[in-house]
Amino acid sequence: MATAPNSDLQDSRSGAGRSGESDYRLVTRIVHRDEGAFGAIYDRYSRVVYSVALRVVRDAGIAEDILHDIFLNLWRSPQQFDGARGKLAPWLAVIARHRAIDWIRKQHPQEDLSEVQLVADEDLAGEVERKSAIERVRVALNALPEKQRVALELAFFQGLTHADIAAQAGEPLGTIKTRIRSALLSVRRALER
Repeated sequence: MATAPNSDLQDSRSGAGRSGESDYRLVTRIVHRDEGAFGAIYDRYSRVVYSVALRVVRDAGIAEDILHDIFLNLWRSPQQFDGARGKLAPWLAVIARHRAIDWIRKQHPQEDLSEVQLVADEDLAGEVERKSAIERVRVALNALPEKQRVALELAFFQGLTHADIAAQAGEPLGTIKTRIRSALLSVRRALER
């Protein structure tokens, strides 16, 4: 089953403000085959998943297929989401990106497998650095003031424009732009450490 490290903290940071129920609780309800919870998750994140897939494959039909495949797998195996490891939106976005890349790779298979060179050199240092950078970004996001973090998440994970965020927050467009810029600068500083 999906797990949450601090359900109160998780509730406040995983979309609870939109429909009143956290992602963790909705996924838990999906484990128990609650179609209403599945619909709420789909409504909340289908736009993000579709956008990520479309950016990679550049074909609306294929992006829709990827979107449906991801949500069908979420319905079949909701316990794959682990709330202790992160939030649902980025998790779904990463899956969408990987599925889209897999689709592209299937479209361009190797012509002659006898000419494929096997490489045993793994970039372990690069992988460690990547994981370290991800952790620094996660810490930086959690350290942001709530209004900056929410604005940044809406822009990058929900795909909303600055104008959409300003309208949703009921605040001036310039204020939203400043929040997002400040948040990005904070995240950049965290990555430069």
